[in-house]
Amino acid sequence: MTKQAPSGVKVMATNRKAYHDYTIEETIEAGIVLVGSEIKSIRAGRVNLRDGYATIQDGEVWLLNTHIAAYDPASHFGHEPRRARKLLLHKRQIARLANSTQERGYTLIPLRIYLRDNRAKIELAIARGKRQYDKRAAIAKREDERRTQRALRDHERGNWD
Repeated sequence: MTKQAPSGVKVMATNRKAYHDYTIEETIEAGIVLVGSEIKSIRAGRVNLRDGYATIQDGEVWLLNTHIAAYDPASHFGHEPRRARKLLLHKRQIARLANSTQERGYTLIPLRIYLRDNRAKIELAIARGKRQYDKRAAIAKREDERRTQRALRDHERGNWD
């Protein structure tokens, strides 16, 4: 589940569906305010970003609807899996995100959660939702590229069909 990136970053979860459903305009890194059982669960890779999104309320950024599974050894001192979590950003970054998301069609979505120097970080994206025909066009383009690569590979091997 975990992947080791070259710069000491350990990716714990990615939101692959976000790249299908949204056009990513810009990304930004943020810290997350967590309780002890949440970081243990993240280190175990028990995170789901699929339905998550971020919102700005009263000058603070909140991560909503992201599922961090309960950590069993924490027993009754555990956490609520889908609770709102505060994200740590500078005031200027929050103001820029607020301006960007006020435009029609833009939203903040989490792309991945990773550990950098043993601290949980989240990569947020300013994204615009894709229409159904955009999704179909992206799938068609990807299939055409695969077909072309397959044909080139077969041609190099001497399989001319």
